[in-house]
Amino acid sequence: MDFVKETYTIGEVAKMFNLSVPTLRYYDQEGLIPNLHKDSAGHRQFDSQNIDAVQIIECLKDVDMPLKDIKRFMEWNLAGDSTLKERLALFEKLDKQVNARLKRLTAISRVIDYKQRYYRQAVADGTEKYVAEHKQPLTTIIDE
Repeated sequence: MDFVKETYTIGEVAKMFNLSVPTLRYYDQEGLIPNLHKDSAGHRQFDSQNIDAVQIIECLKDVDMPLKDIKRFMEWNLAGDSTLKERLALFEKLDKQVNARLKRLTAISRVIDYKQRYYRQAVADGTEKYVAEHKQPLTTIIDE
């Protein structure tokens, strides 16, 4: 029988996301984790909704969204259906940004792969002389 805890401590959540406890406290103080409850001793108790909030915070941070904009997104969530269009527009914009970044990273990965093959062959040959005669312009590698 799988047992899923109903609530998690701040330490457990910090470990889940590889965050510090002070970072989670800061998120809470800034209003980034809606509806976070405390037990009778004042300890934060994270439920699945709070964990989802931390997950989206980390996701949005990974795409370089400032915390003030993440906070606005969380406020939109709390506002309900009246902000659906804003939330959709936000994620449509993020999708374009992430896909542009992925395209750039794919191009960078191609260059790195090519340079690894190039230098492996040069090391195997003991010289760059022969591989240099057959090297490709990087623009052709990026555009593959």
